[in-house]
Amino acid sequence: MKILVISDSHGNKNAILNAVEQESPGLILHLGDHDRDCETVEAEHPSIPVRKVRGNCDRSSTGPDTEEFTLSGKRFFMAHGHLYRVKLGFTYILNAAACRGADLLVFGHTHTPYYSVTDSLTVVNPGSIGMGGKTYAVLEIKNGAVSCVVKTVKL
Repeated sequence: MKILVISDSHGNKNAILNAVEQESPGLILHLGDHDRDCETVEAEHPSIPVRKVRGNCDRSSTGPDTEEFTLSGKRFFMAHGHLYRVKLGFTYILNAAACRGADLLVFGHTHTPYYSVTDSLTVVNPGSIGMGGKTYAVLEIKNGAVSCVVKTVKL
């Protein structure tokens, strides 16, 4: 399954729609900061499920701060990252992922793409789809293996 991972859209709905058109994902993960931007995607692509968490700019959102789920045998932990102080380092969010038995940790907030793999954890921050470099990540899980590519939206 192809998973589009986005964060920090900050009102740039066109960037999200362009990424969806470019990737044709089976699932979208929005990691906060203007999670309402997903309403446009949900209206235009109702067959693509969207999971989202709220970020520090989503004060009126009633969405969750974190989400955990299993997909293709992999346990996901998703968060925006601000509650784990990710701009100061990843210690707190890595510990949170480990405590939850996560195989994949996806988070945003820093606006800087990041990808790393250890024996037990894949960590992905797609950067900001709405600001700066307008980046996103594409995850694929095939035969138990996870791959990740960070891309730039073509406008």
